[in-house]
Amino acid sequence: MQRVDVPRVVLDGLAFVESARWHDGRLWFAHWRVGEVIATDLDGHSEVMAPGRQALGWSIDWLPDGRLLITGESLLRQEPDGSLVPHADLGGVARHNWNEIVVDRQRGNLYVNGADTANLLGAGQFPPPGIIALVAADGTARRVADDIHFPNGMVITPDGSTLVVAESVAGRLTAFDIEPDGSLSGRRTWAEELAPDGICIDAEGAIWCAAADVRSRTGQDTDPGGAAVRVYDGGRIADRIEFDRPAFSLALGGPEGRTLCIVGQDWRGFDQIEALIADRTGQVLCIDVDVPSADRV
Repeated sequence: MQRVDVPRVVLDGLAFVESARWHDGRLWFAHWRVGEVIATDLDGHSEVMAPGRQALGWSIDWLPDGRLLITGESLLRQEPDGSLVPHADLGGVARHNWNEIVVDRQRGNLYVNGADTANLLGAGQFPPPGIIALVAADGTARRVADDIHFPNGMVITPDGSTLVVAESVAGRLTAFDIEPDGSLSGRRTWAEELAPDGICIDAEGAIWCAAADVRSRTGQDTDPGGAAVRVYDGGRIADRIEFDRPAFSLALGGPEGRTLCIVGQDWRGFDQIEALIADRTGQVLCIDVDVPSADRV
């Protein structure tokens, strides 16, 4: 089902925007290459909340106690005085760039994923399959899943039983059962023939992600359009929204949790990323939807 109404622009002229998260009454996102974590209200009043990475490929989330986490070449935590300190040592798990993150607030654990991204910007080549690591509440880290084909956004279902990860190269969402100790088991396909990157989940357990028929993530697609679909476990698509550029991450928020926030920019292939960043085509878009967020924090 395609909507007639279209998202409105909240912020424009951004470099490369990723990792959309609704937190503490505002939309937060990662401003890649600029090295900022930005928060904005739905009227476009924004401010820099923390320094981020100057590089590409990092995300944000929060510990249950409210401290900000930032991924990248390591996992950092922002302390109340604003300083960034190491949160956990992931070097013993893998020497990867740690991309996306999701916090399991029921158990106090967090999951990060990553891959060897040395060839990511070279001629549109994707890295080898990546992994998911568990960082337990006591700070210990271990690998809990591998063979993830370009791991991207992750969500945990409202009942806390399932973790879903976006496998961008494979064009699918993959689900795992979460065991009591945080381990992942029961791997299965949630939905396929998509173009998932950053994703979010609503109170009915449906996931919003990018649609494959508008944007292929092969690194060579120059289609300027974008679309987001709402998809249930099993692949049924219940809603669709179209706009004029690719969606790189989505979050549900707003006063009632019914505002879908979309961050994205034009896409010209991996070999054109630096030119794309210089052109500042990044935007934050918002549109009201029917089902609220599963996690209104």
